[in-house]
Amino acid sequence: MPRSATEKRGGGPPSAPGAPPPEARQRAESLRAEILRHERLYYAEGRPEITDAQFDLLMRELIDLEARFPALATPDSPSRRVGGAPAEGFETVEHTIPMLSLENAYSWEEALAWQARVRRVLGEDPPGYVAELKIDGLSISLRYEGGTLARGVTRGDGARGEDVTENVRTIRSIPLRVPDPGALEVRGEVFYTKSAFEKLNATREAAGEPLLANPRNAAAGTIRLLDSRVTAKRGLDAWLYSVVEAPELPATQAETLSRLRALGFRVSPHWRRCASFEEVRVFVDRWQEERRGLDFETDGVVIKVDGREAQAALGATAKSPRWALAYKYPSEEKNTVVRDITVQVGRTGVLTPVAHLDPILLAGTTVRRATLHNYEDLARKDVRVGDTVAVEKGGDVIPKVVRVLLEARPKASRPFEMPVRCPVCGDPVLREPGEVATRCVNPGCPAVVREAIRHFCSRRAMNIEGLGEKLVDQLVTAGLLTDVASIYDLKAPDLAVLERWGEKSAANLLGEIERSRQNDLPRLLFGLGIRHVGEKAARTLALHFGSLDGLTKASEEELQTAPDVGPNTAAALASYFGHPRHRELIEKLRHHGVNFASRTRAGAGGPGPLSGKTVVITGTLPGVAREEASRRLEAAGAKVAGTVSGKTGYIIAGEGAGGKLEKARALGVRIVTWDEMLEIMGG
Repeated sequence: MPRSATEKRGGGPPSAPGAPPPEARQRAESLRAEILRHERLYYAEGRPEITDAQFDLLMRELIDLEARFPALATPDSPSRRVGGAPAEGFETVEHTIPMLSLENAYSWEEALAWQARVRRVLGEDPPGYVAELKIDGLSISLRYEGGTLARGVTRGDGARGEDVTENVRTIRSIPLRVPDPGALEVRGEVFYTKSAFEKLNATREAAGEPLLANPRNAAAGTIRLLDSRVTAKRGLDAWLYSVVEAPELPATQAETLSRLRALGFRVSPHWRRCASFEEVRVFVDRWQEERRGLDFETDGVVIKVDGREAQAALGATAKSPRWALAYKYPSEEKNTVVRDITVQVGRTGVLTPVAHLDPILLAGTTVRRATLHNYEDLARKDVRVGDTVAVEKGGDVIPKVVRVLLEARPKASRPFEMPVRCPVCGDPVLREPGEVATRCVNPGCPAVVREAIRHFCSRRAMNIEGLGEKLVDQLVTAGLLTDVASIYDLKAPDLAVLERWGEKSAANLLGEIERSRQNDLPRLLFGLGIRHVGEKAARTLALHFGSLDGLTKASEEELQTAPDVGPNTAAALASYFGHPRHRELIEKLRHHGVNFASRTRAGAGGPGPLSGKTVVITGTLPGVAREEASRRLEAAGAKVAGTVSGKTGYIIAGEGAGGKLEKARALGVRIVTWDEMLEIMGG
């Protein structure tokens, strides 16, 4: 029988669990403190004092000691770095403050346009900028309570993410304990260094396993592994760049990065505070080529307004903070040959030509296909089977054909013709006058149904976790899903017969489906996939009409009375709700108990408590993002403005309120806190 690590060192077999002797408790506490100190020295400060082998001996001793005396194990023990038993799944967690994505710029002209908008909103130059190399990984939010890591959550859809705490604990560059007893929430990026990724793929190749495509996808998959013991062996890293909650928030982004490093977090060493936008340009130009020599993937520079007060004044859209920009470097370009052109059918029936290519390695991934967008784009570029084409990745993400190398065109090539019938269902296709898109207008087309269901389940729509692309394909092929309403007909036996599905996973999915019935109306409206109705339009329509029934009964003229709803959107809505198949779908959803009411509409169709009032927000509000606060104010009937005037009804003052507050005082505008405004709105 193999001996244990303790026996090999002459320590004898583990004793029976019991109350640990004082000397064992003291040694465990000493080991934990020493290991955490060495982790900080190695990962955060870059000045190790002992060798890897010496560190491993300390960790092994602690693990053995906690195995002999389980009562010695603590939640923040470094021994948890090795991972635990496999989990059944991940809990979904609401972010207290949404994790927004960044607006992108693909040229310096676009960056200058962003800077001009910043100056226009602030009325002056910002106090400075911070430029940071953009890490190509997976966003993560870490929460500490009493100085101990309490939770790690992925970005998810920005509003809700997955609780991956056990996997986060295995990442050695993330401290399990910080020297700050207050509630602390920090955010950053989990990623693979190039060297760690190469090592991981070498291990997989030796084991006969398929190679991973690129570091970013590998990081996203690793952090979601159900077995944290596997995650612990894969060498993930993490750099932090944001503090969203703390007893005292840093006043600037530069101070944020310094504070994070002082707390023991790893921070990218490649950042600079810039007094002017010209200094930002110097930083951007420097790293365009130098980034190739780094040990991690980066496709650009994140530019942030430095002052927190200025950030609060700039606010955010539904998707992105207005005070930050991701400048993307020009994409890598390579030549390859088009071997075939096929046509795909999307959820709105749009036919999209796709070029099938000889494989090429581009920006870290193997590219075999590239979208040709639509027939007009294909005809303009005149892409043909057999052509040699230049391909790039837009933003280093989406492959696209840039141009045809006409000098290499085969003499026998022929222009590609779009089909006159849907390649999936065989129905005639239609191209409306003035539009570039060719569509299959059959709502029952299997391709349309499949894509419509995928969209309905997506995170920004009904957010049904677990009902992903592969499962949707399985269920549509099996005839168990015929439209989005049929999702609510699924039963446990339907799922249990599928490969690799058990009772637990089936129960989790059915629970997600059940929860989705109570989603607010904007999610449902967006999930229906109506043309011209994005997330913003869905919120506007839900707020204006109050219910799906109110919306379906409205005429085209009445639809245009909603803010920002023009003739095209009104016509698309009228066409959608006028189709017999869609009316039948709405009734099926009603039968399944899906919520048709807007919870954000003020009152029961009457005026809200802030009807007719103009409200201005200044500073950082406690416990709520500015975008969410604005939505709630609008739901109560208010008009949310960015500047203070004599017509302003209220100004909500948060932490770091600036010049707007002084102007409000001078004009006699009523000043309230967010809590006071909640009382005014009725909670």
